Amino acid sequence: MLQKLDDTLDVQDTEADHSYLLQPAYYLGVLKRRWPFFLVPLTLVALIGAAVIYLWPPTYYSEGKILVESQLIPTELVRPTVTSAAQERIQVIQQRTMTRDNLLAIADKFKLFPDRRTLMSPTQLVELMKKSVKIEPVAQPLAFTSGTLSQHPTVIFTVGFQYDDPQNAARVANELVTRILDLDLRDRTSRATDTTKFLAREVQRLQGESSAIDAKLAQVKVSSLKPARDSINPTASQLAQLRAELAQKSAVYSDRNYQIQALKRQIEALEKAGSQPAGTVTATADTSPPVDVDALLTQQKSIQVNLEVATQKLAAARLGETLERDQQSEKLEVIEQPTQPLEPISPNRPKIAGVVAVLALMVGAGIAIAAELLDRAIRRSSDLFGILDRELVVSMPYLFTQSELRYRKRKFWLMLATVLIVVAVSAAAAYWLLPPLDLIIAKARVGLFR
Repeated sequence: MLQKLDDTLDVQDTEADHSYLLQPAYYLGVLKRRWPFFLVPLTLVALIGAAVIYLWPPTYYSEGKILVESQLIPTELVRPTVTSAAQERIQVIQQRTMTRDNLLAIADKFKLFPDRRTLMSPTQLVELMKKSVKIEPVAQPLAFTSGTLSQHPTVIFTVGFQYDDPQNAARVANELVTRILDLDLRDRTSRATDTTKFLAREVQRLQGESSAIDAKLAQVKVSSLKPARDSINPTASQLAQLRAELAQKSAVYSDRNYQIQALKRQIEALEKAGSQPAGTVTATADTSPPVDVDALLTQQKSIQVNLEVATQKLAAARLGETLERDQQSEKLEVIEQPTQPLEPISPNRPKIAGVVAVLALMVGAGIAIAAELLDRAIRRSSDLFGILDRELVVSMPYLFTQSELRYRKRKFWLMLATVLIVVAVSAAAAYWLLPPLDLIIAKARVGLFR
């Protein structure tokens, strides 16, 4: 059967005529001839892609936001005991939250990954939990021009968990947020308590050293007194003087003041020394080695200064501990509670469907074109020059038969009638369904179609 060859044959320049590869008609012809090679791979790739899209389990992600809130009371009035940076505390809390025991406890509490736990070791389960937990900062700290705000920037970080069940994802995220808040509160309170205990031990040590020096000074004063025959007792007069001084300072200082406590210890030492017999006192004074009173006074003054500083620090530490226990210092606050997600974060099914469609078209078109290129049939004038001499080829116009001419006329009139019918139906629909033209123009002017 004769086929219609390319009627634009030019014998002079057809040796390297490959311009047909740039014509859409060539690819339409390939599609008509090789449609099985195009349709079968396209269908197979599309079915495989559809199965992947359908069987790929969804992954839901639930997260909450935590704000590092600054201290409510101004630091000029009450200084906090815990002075570590918020970023450092967050990293410490993250490491404590992501410990092996903590993650296994969460997995056991909510019965996570039930299908895979029988095939996984505890170490693999921990790694899977670490991949599912996300603790990340929202953004860099805001840069303020004020010095106070730049020293304490606003820090926000998110705590989330991804899982194939939206309800469990929200539950685990809430559990992580709760554990982080508890860990931060316990850590800050523990640090404040440890600081207070350390300073309290230091104050007790200094008070003990001060008491020992006061006792030595009292013994020196007692031993330096000579027995008098008159009725005046030097110990009694000194006790009266110390008691008067104690009464005077008690009206100004509290009982916990180091000066009040030193006076009390001196009075107690003198009372004990006065209650002993005179011979005992004299013997003690005679047998005791000489004591450097100036060195004792210098040491006592140094200890009292250190004791006063330590007492002030202890008071500040106790105030800071109270601040931490009442949660008035820098703390973590939940500004967005984890909720049950409604849409999965993966897979992106529309995107995967688009990739599958493009891949199916590329595979089908590639196989069809490959089959066309491997076929050695003659379909155009340029194919003849591969087997014949070009001088034997003559270009002849295509001769249409009467049946072909009648078919072309029928096709033309059918297309013209179709166009007229479509135009008439569109005009009737516009007349009956659309509002008047002047109303459409008025609405367009006032912007009602925006």
